[in-house]
Amino acid sequence: MKEILWTANSMKKQQGVSTAFLSAATVKTVQNFHASFPEYQPTPLRNLSNLANKLGLGGIFVKDESYRFGLNAFKVLGASFAIAKYLAKRLDMDIQDLDFALLRSPAIKKRLGEITFVTATDGNHGRGVAWAARQLQQKAVIYMPKGSSDIRLKNIQAEGATASITDLNYDDAVRLAAAKADEFGWVIIQDTDWEGYKDIPEWIMQGYGTIAAEALEQLQQYKAAKPTHIFLQAGVGSFAGAIAGYFSDYFGQNKPKISVVEPDLAACIYKSALAADESARIVTGDMATIMAGLACGQPNETGWSILRDNGELFFSCPDEVTAHGMRVLGNPSGDDSRIISGESGAVTMGLLCLLLTDPKLQTAKAQLGLDETSQVLLISTEGDTDPDAYRKIVWDGLYANESL
Repeated sequence: MKEILWTANSMKKQQGVSTAFLSAATVKTVQNFHASFPEYQPTPLRNLSNLANKLGLGGIFVKDESYRFGLNAFKVLGASFAIAKYLAKRLDMDIQDLDFALLRSPAIKKRLGEITFVTATDGNHGRGVAWAARQLQQKAVIYMPKGSSDIRLKNIQAEGATASITDLNYDDAVRLAAAKADEFGWVIIQDTDWEGYKDIPEWIMQGYGTIAAEALEQLQQYKAAKPTHIFLQAGVGSFAGAIAGYFSDYFGQNKPKISVVEPDLAACIYKSALAADESARIVTGDMATIMAGLACGQPNETGWSILRDNGELFFSCPDEVTAHGMRVLGNPSGDDSRIISGESGAVTMGLLCLLLTDPKLQTAKAQLGLDETSQVLLISTEGDTDPDAYRKIVWDGLYANESL
């Protein structure tokens, strides 16, 4: 296995970029909107107490997003809320006065007319955009980067979207979607931001806040007042930034220690942290990692700013790390719950296990202060969104770490 690279954060700030847009009060509004969908239920938070004992930790809690709205991934939370916020603005209404039933009512549809939402995606985000557009009787066009899974493509098309796999990498597919939006008057729903395009990416981040709010409520039910450590996977960094921002805003100086985890072929956040000059770095090329949902080369500036100010350590991981995490979650210890986690969902579990067992990572473990008092929160962001790939990894041992 290639080496796991990591760097400590030398840029942390007590007073950095504002996280007020991810405050508990704001996210409660988001959560209320999501709760208006008939499909809404909080996703389970699994207490893996046997694994925690085995690894010498106080607790390991995994939020299982494979149950989200029947779509097998978390992304729909950001897509649906961003679309709702856009529609609220177009209707000159407050989002607090809009719920799912009203948004899809004939009267509102008549006022809005026909809208086409467009995005670039490896699969999960595009499926969320397509699902939300169909629910609200609007249209969606989805562009996927080269190497995308045919199964994920078909799942998007099953939601009624016009979807295709391009010959572009992810970031170039984003640029294509933006160009098509300009050409045809479509509305782009993307969590990557750029000059003049900031509101919708921030609304997407707010949508992800529902995960954090649910997790905190569920942790309190387990009598874990707060996590001491959170490991967050990053693509463009909007998901990681959203969760880090919520917990940082909620707990202030007593926030958990936050680690950011990326695939080594698309480690734009890690490279930004390594440079340590506060500016985001861009990764180019094919980014041919099995962690397709994290294969993004250009950071979301808002997400990066939050992670820059609040992150503890930043990790760059080869594909074997997430494959290990998939197998650990899918084959639980004792009576721990089984979690089906896909390639982009399990990298944090794989890394956590290696941090506790691999002598080469003992300095990182010590810097994080992981011990028998630690309460660790992970988020499995997707299930087996590509079932064939999942079985090849978990059943057949593809991407095995031979050093274990």
